[in-house]
Amino acid sequence: MDIKRLEVFCKVVELKSFTRAAEAVFLAQPTVSEIVRQLEETFGEKLLDRLGREVLPTPVGAVVYRYALGIVGMQKEAFEAVASFVGTVSGTLRLGAGTVPGTYLLPRLLESFRALYPSVRFGLKIAGTARVAEELAAGGTELAVTGGVCNSPQLEWEQIFVDELVLTVFPQHPWARRESVSVEELSGEPFLLREEGSGTRTALAEALGERGFAASRLQVVAEMDSSEAIRQGIRARLGISILSSLVVAEDLAAGLLVGVPLQGVQLQRPLFLARRRNRKLSPAAASFLDHLRASLSG
Repeated sequence: MDIKRLEVFCKVVELKSFTRAAEAVFLAQPTVSEIVRQLEETFGEKLLDRLGREVLPTPVGAVVYRYALGIVGMQKEAFEAVASFVGTVSGTLRLGAGTVPGTYLLPRLLESFRALYPSVRFGLKIAGTARVAEELAAGGTELAVTGGVCNSPQLEWEQIFVDELVLTVFPQHPWARRESVSVEELSGEPFLLREEGSGTRTALAEALGERGFAASRLQVVAEMDSSEAIRQGIRARLGISILSSLVVAEDLAAGLLVGVPLQGVQLQRPLFLARRRNRKLSPAAASFLDHLRASLSG
C-alpha cells in the first residue's frame, strides 16, 4: 500500500476537511478525495463520514487512522535516522507564519538557510495567528512565526524578535518635515488600519492605550487585510498609518515613505516562535530553528 495515501488520509482525519488537507499536502482537493476513495475500496469499508462541513472517521476509519499514523511515523523516522547517520540535512521543511513575518522576515532567512542546506525544500503557509496555530497543532507544519499567541495545550511559544512599529507618512505630507508629532495629533489625520484581529492592530491598540490614547479615536478611512495594502495606500496618499519596520524598511531607505517619531513613544511588537510540545523536530526543522535563533540574535 502506498504510504503517501495513508499520509493524505491522516491529514483529512486530523484537519477534518478535504480542502484543508489538500492544502497541507500540496495536492488538489479532487486528488485527495480520489485517494480516500481508493483506500475505502482497498479496505472494503467506508472510512470517513461527511457531516456538514466536517469530515470525521467512521469506527473502521478510526482503526485505519491509528495504524496509518504509526506507519507514516515509522517511515519519517527511518528517513531522519538515515539523514542523521550520513550527516546530511534534506527533506521538506514546512513552516507557518503570520502575514508580516511570513512576507518580510522569513523569506530572507530561508534564502540564507538554503545556502547552507541546498537539499532542503520549503513549504510556507501564511495566515492569521489562529489558523497558523491550528495547522501547527494538526501537524501540517513543524514551526511557526507569528505576531500573537494562542492558548493551546498542544503548542509552546517563545518570543524571538522585537519589531519596531513606525508612524509612516507619504513624502508630501506636512508631517514628513516634522522632527516628531504627539500621540494626540494622530486623531486628526486620515488613518489606514489593519483588520480586526491582526497582530499589528492589536499591538498598536495596546501600545497607544498604555499612553492614554484609545485607538477608537483614530480617524479610520480604510481597514485593510494586509500591511502591504496599507503600505501601498500610504504611497497613494489615502492616509497615514503605523506599520512594522519590516514592512516599510525599503521604502524608507528609498525616500518613497517617511517615518516620523512619536514624542516620548517607542512602539514595539514581539514576534513569537511556536512549535508542538514534546515533539521531536525533523533534522531540517531543527537546523532551521538553530539558524533562525542565530540570525535574529545577531
